[in-house]
Amino acid sequence: MNITIVGTGYVGLVTGACLADLGHTVTCLDIDVDKVRLLHEGKIPIFEPGLDELIERNGRAGRIRFTSDYASAIPPASVVFVAVGTPSSSIGDADLSQVESAVAAMAPHLSDRTTVVMKSTVPVGATSRILSTLRTTLPEKVTSVGSNPEFLKQGTAVQDFLHPDRVVIGAEDPGAERALRAVYQPLLDSGVRAVFTDIASAELIKYATNAFLAVKLSFINEMADLCEQTGASITEVALGMGMDDRISASFLKAGPGYGGSCFPKDTQALLHSSQVHGSPSRIVASAIDVNRNRRIEMIERIRRIMGGDIAGRSIGVLGLTFKANTDDLRESPAIEVIRGLLGLGAVVSVFDPQGMDNARSVLAGPRFASDPYDAIAGADALVILTEWPEFASLDLARVRRELAVPLMIDLRNLYDASEIEAEGIEYYSIGRPRSVQRSQDS
Repeated sequence: MNITIVGTGYVGLVTGACLADLGHTVTCLDIDVDKVRLLHEGKIPIFEPGLDELIERNGRAGRIRFTSDYASAIPPASVVFVAVGTPSSSIGDADLSQVESAVAAMAPHLSDRTTVVMKSTVPVGATSRILSTLRTTLPEKVTSVGSNPEFLKQGTAVQDFLHPDRVVIGAEDPGAERALRAVYQPLLDSGVRAVFTDIASAELIKYATNAFLAVKLSFINEMADLCEQTGASITEVALGMGMDDRISASFLKAGPGYGGSCFPKDTQALLHSSQVHGSPSRIVASAIDVNRNRRIEMIERIRRIMGGDIAGRSIGVLGLTFKANTDDLRESPAIEVIRGLLGLGAVVSVFDPQGMDNARSVLAGPRFASDPYDAIAGADALVILTEWPEFASLDLARVRRELAVPLMIDLRNLYDASEIEAEGIEYYSIGRPRSVQRSQDS
């Protein structure tokens, strides 16, 4: 099939590359001409494992191309995916201005053979409103519209697309369902489960999924706090919970809170939508509140462990991105914690395997180190904020030599206390007994 993806951000680029790898002919369209130029040059504007190889391979095969021209990108397409951003507005709902602009720009070039599919995350009812707008704008054409939410995890997005848990297809006319079946037929033939439903349900599946996972993360962080007060271990609690098939082990890792491009904005948008429709979601509201306070609590935890006054104290921070295997800093707990430490007068050095370039444009004040050991050289504490694998395999003897004060505050629970303390380093983590006792003694 000929497919056009409008938007070459994280979702659009991964979707386009993966659909090309399934054998479709894909045009990726973006109004950012500089981004398109970089893609033509083989430069990928985001870090996502495996994405560069995928684009290179399908580019050589002639299955993927990049353009800024609607007039050349839309008419040949049987299916057009809208994959532009829907950030939070000032009142917490989804800002649909990019979606509306994209639809308005493509409308003159659509034909009655084209199916427009919403891949962007939009509130319940938005896709149907767009359908109404298209039919008003193009009364002589009958354009099919569908909803196909994405469930990509940054760091594993390529695998998530090519080997998904499920594909969700929302359609209310036979043409849209047929078109989306054809798009995903290679995956369906391999046994991937599909949910065929109405558009409103497809839209809400996306929001409900992300909100539920955000609730799960907020819950396990509250349980970690309870562990610290009772002497229980959050590692063991999460293990025992995760063995229950009704719960599963995913998203049960205690830490400094959730971040990224999806959970913060999607929970806010779902909360706003629930209030607008007179059915407020108190559980989602609580998860948002827990996560917001979590960052403040992490700053206070570091301050308390270091003796109270950290003005002028040197802290080496490992991790800037909101999670490992991405360069995304959006809503990253690490960024907020670092800003908090700087605000308390600390002297902060930072390192991240992929987030350094992006951080320089959003984070003022820290020293940007060349590697983990440079970040902690002469520091009064080492703080781990992101769960990068390389941070879980540091040369601990060298860490001890580099630190001026042998203190590690591991906010991702990457290490076992006995392993660290065998090197003469005082160790604190989250929700585990040894860190609790020392924290109370401080």
